[in-house]
Amino acid sequence: MNLSDPLGDMLTRIRNGQKARMSVVNSPASKLRTNVLEVLKREGYIRGYSVEDVKPGVRNLRIELKYHEGEPVIKEVHRVSKPGRRIYSKIADLQRVYNGLGIAILSTPRGVMSDNEARAANVGGEVLCKVF
Repeated sequence: MNLSDPLGDMLTRIRNGQKARMSVVNSPASKLRTNVLEVLKREGYIRGYSVEDVKPGVRNLRIELKYHEGEPVIKEVHRVSKPGRRIYSKIADLQRVYNGLGIAILSTPRGVMSDNEARAANVGGEVLCKVF
């Protein structure tokens, strides 16, 4: 299956999984998706993830969703930069998500990182998504 926006597909699977109160969702694996999940795990939005081999050459991500008192930890996920329109931002121009309560995930020359990590490293890049 050919996806035009693989990262958007993974974020939608997470959003739908949390609406359905699922504990685990699956998504095809890629380096970008793994890096974004690593940021979500570091920031405490998901419980964890693991990479599984389905068959030779095909890998799957098993994403463990996180809930707090029965409510999903992730309230909103918005894809900012899309395949048809890329959004880049200098770190000085990047606004805080919900006054610092949420995070923006950026793809920078130093790798995929949250907006707080990018501010500490003083590096901008492509704004992939915003999570609250």
